[in-house]
Amino acid sequence: MAKQKKEIKEKAIEVTLWDAANKLRGSVEPAEYKHVVLGLIFLKFASDKFEDHRAKLITEGKDKYIEMAEFYNMNNVFFLEETSRWSYLIKRAKQNDIALLIDTALHTIEKNNKALKGALPDNYFSRLGLDVTKLASLLDTINDIDTTKDPKHDVVGKVYEYFLSKFALAEGKGKGEFYTPKSIVNLIAEMIEPYKGIIYDPACGSGGMFVQSIKFIEAHNGNNKEISIYGQEYTNTTYKLAKMNLAIRGISGNLGEKAADTFADDQHKDLKADYIMANPPFNQKDWRAENELKDDPRWRGYDVPPKSNANYGWILNMVSKLSENGVAGFILANGALSGGGEEYKIRRKLIENNIVEAILIFPSSMFYTTDISVSLWIINKNKKDQIRTIGKEKRHFRNREKEILFFDLRQSGIPFEKKFVQFSDEKIKEIASTLHEWQKKDSSYKDIPEFCYSAKFEEIEKKDFSLVPSKYIEFVNRDENIDFAEKMQSLKTDFADLLKAEASSKNDLLTVFKELGYEIKL
Repeated sequence: MAKQKKEIKEKAIEVTLWDAANKLRGSVEPAEYKHVVLGLIFLKFASDKFEDHRAKLITEGKDKYIEMAEFYNMNNVFFLEETSRWSYLIKRAKQNDIALLIDTALHTIEKNNKALKGALPDNYFSRLGLDVTKLASLLDTINDIDTTKDPKHDVVGKVYEYFLSKFALAEGKGKGEFYTPKSIVNLIAEMIEPYKGIIYDPACGSGGMFVQSIKFIEAHNGNNKEISIYGQEYTNTTYKLAKMNLAIRGISGNLGEKAADTFADDQHKDLKADYIMANPPFNQKDWRAENELKDDPRWRGYDVPPKSNANYGWILNMVSKLSENGVAGFILANGALSGGGEEYKIRRKLIENNIVEAILIFPSSMFYTTDISVSLWIINKNKKDQIRTIGKEKRHFRNREKEILFFDLRQSGIPFEKKFVQFSDEKIKEIASTLHEWQKKDSSYKDIPEFCYSAKFEEIEKKDFSLVPSKYIEFVNRDENIDFAEKMQSLKTDFADLLKAEASSKNDLLTVFKELGYEIKL
């Protein structure tokens, strides 16, 4: 009961903050004001940690060090000059120049802390011309949060995650690409189990994959210090979100020197990752010029990905970054499962090279940016018979070189935020445990109709290297072997006939009224 009350109280903090933040909106787009709100939350958090550490130094009789940055940075605490501290700003919250004071505070923190280079909002508050009264009200609301009271519970992290999801919802379709829904990230982490080594995300958005990786390690009693994080993000404002997101949780990571295009300006050219988790942009068109990147080493051994669609560019970028035992889990549009041309050639080669481990097709309406169904690919550079330590467990893997495990999860979502769906924690465990059981030497795995199927290479070859799960999984209660194009053509013909019949009936009815002396004009 006490735990339930605590959760309700924390939820109230998030909702209260969101309501206060919404008052800022006015003519300011969510894409802009999210940086204002999250910048303030970061500022309060950094200040609380600074004040706690400052008090500790005083208690230990180290008063002469309290204004020396080194004695904060060595303990993973950001050093704040007086004008950057929350206490300084809250006293001046109702002044007309409060926006300028906040901008100055953030700029000074970034200047004094190398880890925050390029991370904090730059001149947002002054530039947006925010209403002073509304801004002061938001500052008062944030002031009520004790961000360091319960470090294990990560109140600020929860608030930050809540806001990212809300902003993604508010920005809607075609925007909000900075955020991957939490249940999808959880599923990827549970399936590829990123316990130890290098984690890479080539399109890291606001850093959700990294945060969930750390949470996965903590939930399974692993050691965060055994993980190294590398990422890259194209959009500068989203790059800042990611750096703030990691900083709030005390996670160190290498996101490159700047925001940059992963294809044109790879920030981690020689990286070999043990785990890759990614949700790259779907179906990017004209991602390279006609004669650009043709000899890029990332495509070595494969055809050059077509410039009309970047999906296979992302796949090969990730394959090239994997270590000899590396595993990747990434989201793509379903078209990549069965495309022709260069995509077909690359997909066939990936299958022949025995690195495709599993394909999962998702329900529609899982993403805030699109309502289409998407798929999760699991790529494994080593599907051979081997013994590996996963966390604290020694696991004997069987040789799976000639097999791919398919999942159909289109009916597995539960309602979320009214018009969206997500995976429950129970469903995530069921999916992940099914994969892990299938991988084991002494496996008790069995195909389950309408859920999963283990396909041999010969079956996949017969289906011309299609990776569409419904071509392999048995469906008992519905016909999943419908040719979509053929069915749509049939429906189009039926619909055209119905419209013609309706038009004919309408004309007949008008004629009857006219004969009765009542002309109807439409």
